[in-house]
Amino acid sequence: MTLKEFLLYFFTGGIVTVIIVGLEESGLRLWSGLATLIPVFTLVSYFFIGNSSGGLAVSQHSKFVLIGTLVSWVPYMLAIAILAPKIGSNRAIAWGLVIFFILALGFLFVVDRYRLFR
Repeated sequence: MTLKEFLLYFFTGGIVTVIIVGLEESGLRLWSGLATLIPVFTLVSYFFIGNSSGGLAVSQHSKFVLIGTLVSWVPYMLAIAILAPKIGSNRAIAWGLVIFFILALGFLFVVDRYRLFR
């Protein structure tokens, strides 16, 4: 990875984060939600993966991310949605992250063990 590519990744993620928080704090929740849904990291990553390794690599990675999202990210978001009103946002996020990492690590173990998405 070149310094130029590294800076592009860094600034792209930072700009999107600032936009999301700024929209939310301005009361523009619909726009904040839309900005949150934009897959910035995969967008930038797939552009560079495609340029260096081709379409097959992007396809395999997208399948990996899709299944991994269902396995770990969906339960993470559900935990936050359910727990935040009951125990507060910080604790809900913490529990959500615990759930996420347990499920994500389990998913990664299965993917590695059975050599999936290669």
